[in-house]
Amino acid sequence: MQEQDDLITRARAWLAEDPDQETADELAGLLQAGDTAELADRFSGTLQFGTAGLRGEIGAGPMRMNRSVVIRAAAGLAAYLKAQGHAGGLVVIGYDARYKSADFARDTAAVMTGAGLRAAVLPRPLPTPVLAYAIRHLGAVAGVEVTASHNPPRDNGYKVYLGDGSQIVSPADTQIAAEIARVTTLASVPRPESGWEQLGDEVLEAYLARTDAVLSPGSARGVRTVYTAMHGVGKDVVMAAFARHGFAEPVLVAEQAEPDPAFPTVAFPNPEEPGAMDLAFAKAAEVQPDIVIANDPDADRCAVAVPTASDGSGWRMLRGDEVGALLAAHLVHKGATGVFAESIVSSSLLGRIAEAAGVGYEETLTGFKWIARVDGLRYGYEEALGYCVDPEGVRDKDGITAALLVAELASELKEQGRTLTDLLDDLAMAHGLHATDQLSVRVSDLSVIASAMAALRAQPPVSLAGLRVVSADDLTQGTASLPPTDGLRYYLEGDYKARVIVRPSGTEPKLKCYLEVVVPVADAADLAPARARGQEILDAIKKDLAAAAGI
Repeated sequence: MQEQDDLITRARAWLAEDPDQETADELAGLLQAGDTAELADRFSGTLQFGTAGLRGEIGAGPMRMNRSVVIRAAAGLAAYLKAQGHAGGLVVIGYDARYKSADFARDTAAVMTGAGLRAAVLPRPLPTPVLAYAIRHLGAVAGVEVTASHNPPRDNGYKVYLGDGSQIVSPADTQIAAEIARVTTLASVPRPESGWEQLGDEVLEAYLARTDAVLSPGSARGVRTVYTAMHGVGKDVVMAAFARHGFAEPVLVAEQAEPDPAFPTVAFPNPEEPGAMDLAFAKAAEVQPDIVIANDPDADRCAVAVPTASDGSGWRMLRGDEVGALLAAHLVHKGATGVFAESIVSSSLLGRIAEAAGVGYEETLTGFKWIARVDGLRYGYEEALGYCVDPEGVRDKDGITAALLVAELASELKEQGRTLTDLLDDLAMAHGLHATDQLSVRVSDLSVIASAMAALRAQPPVSLAGLRVVSADDLTQGTASLPPTDGLRYYLEGDYKARVIVRPSGTEPKLKCYLEVVVPVADAADLAPARARGQEILDAIKKDLAAAAGI
């Protein structure tokens, strides 16, 4: 009884200072209904601020995304910045078109202003890469992007960048979290009604001008494209970028072209999810373009699809690893120098391309917060459709500039009577067929993920797909080149160089298992059998791994 009384007391205290009528009414309804189970879920702790910032479902209470949580997060960030010697510095704030994004951006600007920092807010919902660019362009000490990227419609998030233009990493995350924990009441956080700057289109124009650096002067621009913004904020910027560089205007998937926080045509607004690209493929079958390009809702990711039939009736979305390799090969062809980097869960093909080209290569932990920090970075990617093709402009994944570079590559190949698929075949014959796949399990109960990881640690698999596990690394211990992370890595015996990595997602309630096998290819006649053999091995690994993890 005492525990229930305490829960009601905490919920009433939260309600008393909730600045949002919508979430206040929601919480009042739960209290009136006596829904202690739901209240217990919402007040079981607080959303944890980490290297991904904050992300969660919108709703009332400390375990949801709402204005109260955002105000506390902004106050913690402001205190951290001042402690780091940035009092009076500029914080630039961007936001997407999700529910309450504009409110969260305004609250952040008010808190920064009240704390004695300067704040500037982008003029309207814009792609995350525009915010990442604006930080360095404006000389800001930090940036905030309000977005939940490709999460479900009821989610929102709060991503933090420091003045170098890259996302926070440890120890900044824990230091900011400690400052958030020191916030007592919302009344203790000054929030003036004005005093921050509302930016105009000059930052967007500067970002678009920066895209000139991505393409080669006079390169081919003849590709025909179908484009979907997936109900997000990418359309206007993509269309402006393509027009600026002389590409034909992409044919839009009209049903998904405009921002809509309900994401009515997709179960999950992520091009990787089953069914998300169906409308784009239907439009492609109608107009028969050369390629299909999709962004996720905040346009920091880029998906590419290619025809599988000569009449344009069939389409296949390329894996992120395939696009990553294509862009690397294109940059090598353009004479790029510097370091090519990828996360450990991405295909080892990038390392082979880099070695053959004589450019640097580095592996990092998962996430562009790590990739963007590689010294001398020229190109970085990870398999989840993220590509950094202009690190001097945007030190993060950027679905706009990646789309431009894909369009340039497809245009050059088209002039030669070739396709992206032909170039993938060339890479397979040069370096072996790198077949990748993923076993991804979405859960409603996070303990399922913890149990699977514990099961694999307690009893590691001795073989997968009939191949003996020759090494098993628990990445919580770190390696010679990587800091500790929650993950497991297995290498299997034999000539296929099979590799498996298992980790919890950092942004979604998912357990993700990344698989790769490398099948030797002597000539073009070997390509089809190699693909079949690669998929056969991947399917067998998936089955055995699922059994070992109990999923």
